[in-house]
Amino acid sequence: MGSSNLLYRLVEDNLKTAPESVAFIEGDQNISFQQFDRLCREKESWLRSQGVGKGDTVAMWLVNSSQWLAFFFALARIGAVLAPLNTRYKSHEIGYMIEKSQPRLLIMQSQFRNINFIDIFNQIDEGALRSLEKIAFLGADEILPDSLSGIAVTSTEMSGTESSSEQVQDDSSVCILFSTSGTTSGPKLVMQTQENLVRHGHYCASSYGMTLPDSALLSVLPFCGAFGLNAVLAAMAAGCPTIIMAAFDGREAASLIQKYGVSHVYGSDELYRKLIDAAEGDKPFPSARLFGFGAFTSSFNDYALAAWERGIPLCGLYGSSEVLAIFSSQTGERPVQEKIRGGGVPAARELVEIRIRDAASGRLLPAEETGEIEIKGPTNFIGYLNNPEATRKAFTDDGFYRTGDLGYLRGDGSLVYESRMGDAIRLGGFLINPSEIESVLKSIPGVEDAYIVGVEIDGKARVVAFVQDDGSATLSEEAIIDSAKRKLAGFKVPYRVWFVDDYPVTKSANGLKVQRGKLRALAQDNLQEGA
Repeated sequence: MGSSNLLYRLVEDNLKTAPESVAFIEGDQNISFQQFDRLCREKESWLRSQGVGKGDTVAMWLVNSSQWLAFFFALARIGAVLAPLNTRYKSHEIGYMIEKSQPRLLIMQSQFRNINFIDIFNQIDEGALRSLEKIAFLGADEILPDSLSGIAVTSTEMSGTESSSEQVQDDSSVCILFSTSGTTSGPKLVMQTQENLVRHGHYCASSYGMTLPDSALLSVLPFCGAFGLNAVLAAMAAGCPTIIMAAFDGREAASLIQKYGVSHVYGSDELYRKLIDAAEGDKPFPSARLFGFGAFTSSFNDYALAAWERGIPLCGLYGSSEVLAIFSSQTGERPVQEKIRGGGVPAARELVEIRIRDAASGRLLPAEETGEIEIKGPTNFIGYLNNPEATRKAFTDDGFYRTGDLGYLRGDGSLVYESRMGDAIRLGGFLINPSEIESVLKSIPGVEDAYIVGVEIDGKARVVAFVQDDGSATLSEEAIIDSAKRKLAGFKVPYRVWFVDDYPVTKSANGLKVQRGKLRALAQDNLQEGA
């Protein structure tokens, strides 16, 4: 137990050095660290008045705002745990998260743009809501119901008083539950501590150049996910301002980057497509220093290279809720082709150990050989909430986290991420990265995008492809297979090709991810039906 890395240190350090400096820019409002401190203490006072104490869990279903952050820091001061809910989620997903995290209190808003949160909440199975004692609406001006699903309703309107209570002095306490992307059995809840978040914020601030003069972060991803929140905490550790977007819009983001001279953005490839498409001019963002991205679709490389030609420094990232987002970045002097790959050098540098293990033999692999990425570092999570079996399976006996990701180490020790283990396919005795085959298919004239999955056909592991065409050429299944045969080993050539208009995707706090499991099921159905 200790207090050196309490989350609130990120506020207090700035209060000591530059209390009037800008912490957040929200709309037309500049919020100083001193003002943010006052807001946090008001939220803490309200939370305590609602009976929230150390160890309690509070769920929060809000879009990005300074109030979201103030509630989070207030909960940390109390020693309570935040269960953030994704505003993209619908009733089934929200119900699942509430049932898993067991919060006493839910803080939510009634509406945002075309999202009616009350309507969504009313569709939740009441059995999932048993832990909830109260629902509080954020600064609601409209008339609210007395209850929802039999749960008492109140408002978070403040009296204006500040908390005088001492914060809980335990930086090893769990302060947030991040949701994983999820499997067929539903997402797991990743427990992260105050000290992990604070240390990681400082590692990122120093390693990614956020402490340099004139640094500014544009926050573009939801705070409910590690990707969005870790970026903001890094900016706070650096003492540089964060421009908050309640929800991402490409044209607005481009304008904000230019208006405030933004140096850092961290987002998904999907997001960058919208941002860069909206940017005008040959060199639209002269202030940009690091625009880090996580690649969740397989067709981004050419786009990223084109962005570099416009002076937009897109660098691949690696991270997860378990080791925290923006864990590593492809910074430093290396060719652009290498900078746009996932992975890089960890923000915590020499404090992190990364090794690669062959999944079949269990043998540790040398540089340049692909296997499962294992990580041991100061920001490793402490476990999955109420799931000791999954926690046990996630770690090796000597404390390395089994990421479930495929990649390799370069000769200089930096990481290259290739794909999820579940995406990798063993063909002809070799473990194959799907992106290798997909990149060949996408090089065929007329192919807009392509995804492959592995299926069993006549007792053999084969690959099949799902292709989107761009309308510029006449494509056929036979032509694509013939082209692939000229470029790939026989065992990598798709056995079948199907044309699709859209891919099944799942929404996460970090962006859209193509669901290969659903593609695999569709392929099996097509094969059975002779399609």
